[in-house]
Amino acid sequence: MSNAPASAAPSAPRLTPLTDLHAPAGTRRLVWLAQDAHDTPVGSAFLRLFDRDGQRHLAEVDLRVHPAQRRSGVGSRLLEAAVEVAREDGRRSVLASADGGSPGELFLAARKFRRVLRMTYARLPLADADTEALTASAGRPRPGYRLTEWTGTVPDELAESFTASRRAMDDMPMDDADYGQVAWDVERVRAVAEAVANRGDLLHTVAAIDESDGSVAGFTELVVPGGGTGDGQHYGTGVLPEHRGHGLAHWMKAHQILLVRERHPALTGLMADTADSNVPMRTVNDALGYVPTHQSCEYQLDL
Repeated sequence: MSNAPASAAPSAPRLTPLTDLHAPAGTRRLVWLAQDAHDTPVGSAFLRLFDRDGQRHLAEVDLRVHPAQRRSGVGSRLLEAAVEVAREDGRRSVLASADGGSPGELFLAARKFRRVLRMTYARLPLADADTEALTASAGRPRPGYRLTEWTGTVPDELAESFTASRRAMDDMPMDDADYGQVAWDVERVRAVAEAVANRGDLLHTVAAIDESDGSVAGFTELVVPGGGTGDGQHYGTGVLPEHRGHGLAHWMKAHQILLVRERHPALTGLMADTADSNVPMRTVNDALGYVPTHQSCEYQLDL
């Protein structure tokens, strides 16, 4: 029998609160860095507080713990700190994401978070894209509509109409997630484009125009990394309710895929994330050749 003293229980992590000075417009972001007894970083938590009308009830937490430090209380301590601040700030809901089937799901569920949304991520490998089928889809006329496109900020002559078309996203299936609803104005639309440009990326937009009055009937957005390599990321696709049923989403996305293949030949793929309950958009992506890669789940704590 060994006479060596028993190992001491690991000490509680020391948390250092910080403020992120570069949070996106309309939000505040607080940060906690967890360190062990030797001042080695072992985890972090980012708490995003939404400050736009329609979302002032909401906070979102992103928690990271070094694999060697999991199950040692680091994650729990970071989460407690973030939730406490969210509660003190008057928030009603705290959202957190976890990969489907990961330990993160069990961690959140054990701390009274409930799963409110499941997202499927899908990728279109551009080398495998069916260009013949895409060309046929993009070239097939939709009577009463025409396509237009731009890179970066929306052209002035379409700014008001494009902003009004953002309501196409208002009824996007979000299951039980309490995201709230934020009104769009031209200033916010331009701010999003400027934020993408400021980090060195490119925002490509394709829009369907109602030829009867020149208004935007639908749109699809795609962000391409500034270097033109790697994978592009779809931001949003929406068709106004009064214009649905004409295949506009498929038409716009087929046109967009062909455009980015031509303009960014080093781009390897396009990524899309869609709520599992958003069957129409998942059907469009499947038809265009997107292949599911993984799932993530949104969890929500009601305060």
